[in-house]
Amino acid sequence: MPTPIDPPRAPTLAQIAALAGISVPTVSKVLNGGTDVSEATRRRVMASAQELGYRRKTRARVGDERRPAVPLIDVVVKHVEGSWISRVLEGVEAAAAADGIDVVLTVARSDDDWMRRLLRRPSLGAIIVLVDTTAAQLNMLTTANIPVVVIDPISRPPADVASIGATNWDGGRLAAEHLLELGHTRIGVIGGRRTELSSSARIDGFITALREQGVAIPEEWLAYGDWDRELAHRAAAAMLSGASRPTAIFACSDFMALGVYDAARDAALSIPNEVSVVGFDDIQESAWATPPMTTVQQPIVEMGAAAFRMLRETDRAAASRPSNGSAIRMELETRLITRLSTARSG
Repeated sequence: MPTPIDPPRAPTLAQIAALAGISVPTVSKVLNGGTDVSEATRRRVMASAQELGYRRKTRARVGDERRPAVPLIDVVVKHVEGSWISRVLEGVEAAAAADGIDVVLTVARSDDDWMRRLLRRPSLGAIIVLVDTTAAQLNMLTTANIPVVVIDPISRPPADVASIGATNWDGGRLAAEHLLELGHTRIGVIGGRRTELSSSARIDGFITALREQGVAIPEEWLAYGDWDRELAHRAAAAMLSGASRPTAIFACSDFMALGVYDAARDAALSIPNEVSVVGFDDIQESAWATPPMTTVQQPIVEMGAAAFRMLRETDRAAASRPSNGSAIRMELETRLITRLSTARSG
């Protein structure tokens, strides 16, 4: 009879310690979120653990007596200001409450303290929102066997990290097609940050639709406002101050579109009669603007709820089988909301 082949053994703390050149207790401390370890040591341990394919033992899950009476998830955010983030949290909290799970909100500041807090907490996983995480940080969480879902990732996450966003490219195209149908051919664009996935996709979809109709955007009419109202105000003011100015401006967020409103007011230009404005997001402020803003709607609340459901599925899958090395990528549909900030050109 053939000799049975033993399954490969999982890497041990001793192997990680040997590869990293430090002690086993230090490795254990790092993997469990200890605070009295230097950042260089922490990164060396996590890099060694990842190289060896180590995964921290599965932590207690719902129904396990080692769990708190009410299980919890972590939501990690860069900030808590603004209606966009509040609507995401609304979706996460409602879905979590329906499942009997509490939400812990953590603000990610410039250091890695938020990750150490996650490592110490017995949560079901983490939903990360508007935090510019590095691949190393996300790998640190997955190595620690913490399921992660990223909402609207700023940069492309590793293949084994789930993410959810909106159809940003299609949304940009919808905005362009709307302005083209109104006869606009002199159009300015204000993006978020040059390197961010969502901003790049919105601009690319917008410019592609224009190009197909033979319309080009002059270099001086493409600016970046860093998602900031005042920076968008300045960029729009520069576009609107010339002898030849755009008849329409597309801003990659409603908040920046409000900056375009500010610039139009300063230049004594009427919206939409002299300049049409299209935003992106459909935050509450867009409907309250004067005039109410035409915008591309993201299903923001639904994104939060879907992220929670993805996290629960990831947690259940981790409990039953090892990861296959790839994770779900989901995009929810955008749609154009036409209000009073756009009109026919001329």
